[in-house]
Amino acid sequence: MSDFSLPWSADDHRYMTRALRLAEYGLYGADPNPRVGCVLVRHGEIVGEGWHERAGEAHAEVRALEAAGEQAFGATAYITLEPCCHYGRTPPCTDALLRTGVTRVVAAMADPNPQVAGRGLTQLRAAGVAVECGLLEAEARALNPGFIQRMTEGLPLVRIKLAMSLDGRTALASGDSQWLTGDAARQDVQRLRARSSAILTGIGTVLADNPQLNVRLPEASRQPLRVILDTELRTPPAAKLLQLPGPVLIFTAMADPAAQAPLQAAGAEIIVIPRCEWELNLQRVMRELARRECNEVHVECGPTLAGALLQAGLVDELVIYMAPILLGDRARSLFALPELTKMSERRELEIRDMRAVGKDWRITLKPTQTDLISA
Repeated sequence: MSDFSLPWSADDHRYMTRALRLAEYGLYGADPNPRVGCVLVRHGEIVGEGWHERAGEAHAEVRALEAAGEQAFGATAYITLEPCCHYGRTPPCTDALLRTGVTRVVAAMADPNPQVAGRGLTQLRAAGVAVECGLLEAEARALNPGFIQRMTEGLPLVRIKLAMSLDGRTALASGDSQWLTGDAARQDVQRLRARSSAILTGIGTVLADNPQLNVRLPEASRQPLRVILDTELRTPPAAKLLQLPGPVLIFTAMADPAAQAPLQAAGAEIIVIPRCEWELNLQRVMRELARRECNEVHVECGPTLAGALLQAGLVDELVIYMAPILLGDRARSLFALPELTKMSERRELEIRDMRAVGKDWRITLKPTQTDLISA
């Protein structure tokens, strides 16, 4: 949580707030690395700033140090995440901070990566740097929920996007759903896609809608991994998402090389996993995506997969766009869930945010802890 008590001053809060704003510039590009911002201050003036733009490129601390030059000597570094102390895609940031003579480091939070996990701060302290941690920690954690979850639980953050009418329907009985929501809501969905590591759907959606599952924003610097859950391997090799550049991953229960060959020729990677109650083992799917460094998985699907993910306890966030229209009781529902016979069996959700997006409403919800335990 944010701490306005000592040892942090109003200036400390101001500079860390600036670092958090800088980190947001990496919202679409830093993946699979965390979004990080850094501000260097000397004698009450900002002498360098930086943020992490893309994996494999300089981290926020290095960019800020480069901007500051010789003025980094004796400066305080405000960083939204503990500096790394290991060799990954780039050298350790702790070495860079020590080499340039930074004398104080204020970190918003410790790095949940087991390769760091406090060792970066310990290394700096051992070298005589004044180190403090925890300033605006809640805000810093909110920047990287998927990265934190992948590092601590071995699972990505799973976000399901759904669109519905005022009476809770997603499509007509025929399957027609274009367009439930307006342009502003659909543009908002593009931003959710852009921040994600992967966009996932089920074979039902592929066959019904033939989606592209790509990001169509000029400011997006990368395309997320596209993922299809296809138990019987029914994905057409001519599907739109296979005609676009970028990786496509298909999870299936079909181990037949002859069935896989046309899709592999079209550019898809096939992963065979066991069947279970939900046709495919969804826990295995998510752990494999985490192994591939997916932090946030954005799901766009029909009621069957949405209900299966919810029952499997794998949904971390629901984003529902509600349009001011009525589709009637014969239209399709939001989730395919078993019939409940008692109110005590109901699934509870916590509304985290609700706001107008154009002519529609966007409701962000989180399954409650009680619901996750019962699932």
